[in-house]
Amino acid sequence: MSTAAPAGTRARRGSTLIYLFGALGGLNWGYDTGVISAALVFLRRDFELSSWAEGAIVTGLMVGAAIGACLGGRLSDRYGRRAVLLVTAALFLIAPLGMAFAPNAEVLFAARLVVGLGTGLAAVVLPVYLSEIAPARIRGRVTASYVLAIVIGQFLGFVVGVAFAPVESWRWMLGLSVVPSVLFALGLTVVRETPRWLVHRGREAEAEQMLLRDRTPEEARRELGEIHEVHEAEKRDGVSGLRALRRPWVLSILGVGFGLGVYQQVMGINAVLYYAPTTLQNVGFSDEGAIGSNLIIGALNIAAVWMAITYTDRWGRRPMLLVGALGTSLALAVLAVVNLVMPAPDGLGALGIATLACLAVFIFMFQVSWGALVWVVLGEIFPLGVRAAAMGVVTTAHWLANGLVSLLFPTALAAFGVGWIFAGFSVICFTAFVFTAKKVPETKERTLEQIETAFRRAG
Repeated sequence: MSTAAPAGTRARRGSTLIYLFGALGGLNWGYDTGVISAALVFLRRDFELSSWAEGAIVTGLMVGAAIGACLGGRLSDRYGRRAVLLVTAALFLIAPLGMAFAPNAEVLFAARLVVGLGTGLAAVVLPVYLSEIAPARIRGRVTASYVLAIVIGQFLGFVVGVAFAPVESWRWMLGLSVVPSVLFALGLTVVRETPRWLVHRGREAEAEQMLLRDRTPEEARRELGEIHEVHEAEKRDGVSGLRALRRPWVLSILGVGFGLGVYQQVMGINAVLYYAPTTLQNVGFSDEGAIGSNLIIGALNIAAVWMAITYTDRWGRRPMLLVGALGTSLALAVLAVVNLVMPAPDGLGALGIATLACLAVFIFMFQVSWGALVWVVLGEIFPLGVRAAAMGVVTTAHWLANGLVSLLFPTALAAFGVGWIFAGFSVICFTAFVFTAKKVPETKERTLEQIETAFRRAG
């Protein structure tokens, strides 16, 4: 008797591996953003960094990411999602050497720029890739798994930061990003092209084979028909290339995406993730205690994103974004009041503990909603003919906002203190709630083509 698994079972297992390894691109991004907060504690001493130079080194990744995002959309539309992911893996393999052996701050900035290029490409292509390849019934979970990879990478970065803090070895901290880079590169050996891009290129037979991997024949035929129908409608209407982004109904979608991408970055999460040890040092934590607190942050990140993955296809994207915006606004408002009212610390005391507790609540509320689900919605809302191009525009704005916050935060923290900085972030979080209530649609349990058709009719 044969013990070989049925073809359908093997195909489903293959699809699971594609989802898994496709999401792994987030691991490297997460590690590099997670480990830098610990590395900065020792970098600023070795290179005698000013607050401006410190912000510039953190921002090097964001500058590269903005460039990568700007290029990634058009490249993936022309050459395919998988081809761009291969380039991303190569950049991720090169950058760790530059960071580990950097003789000065300028070389370190350049190496961070290279890893940023890869991060920007991944941020554009991976949400699009995962949303295009997954069935509607599990698309939220599959796309959010990319964010889970990011926060796992951040947690690993925090662990490495704690492990190497006693020897003050920032070079090992940054250089070990080669490990997730290798995992991502190996994983791409099982990743295949998406059915939407294949249809866009006239390769419908290959597209059907990809759809059959995790759909019934009836589902695959129906979805292929929807993809073909929308593709033909876009060709008739000229919905392709950057010019199509100026069409009124496409512009309305772009506005939603732009708002989501920028709000995600200016709600305060980068100030918390990149500068949590710096913030905690200002409220009485020791160097080791401030770096060690990153483990709490990392564990909360993972728990929150796991909850988002579990419930996004059940509760919907929009309700979770609304609750998250209110929760983050409240947590930061309490954090601001505590730091404005309580006296300056002489060592670790009530102010330090209260600050850490508020940061923990903020992180959980952000990651269970805006941290995880913005990438899900961005991967869903754009029309096929301009999906990667629109994602590139939005992600470029996302990284520019990220870079601006990261560059200015050390200087602003020194000038205004913890309380007023986070009071401002609290107000921004509340405006994100208003934006979501007015502009963001629900997308759960609808195919990408159904979402596009709804936007087209509304426009």
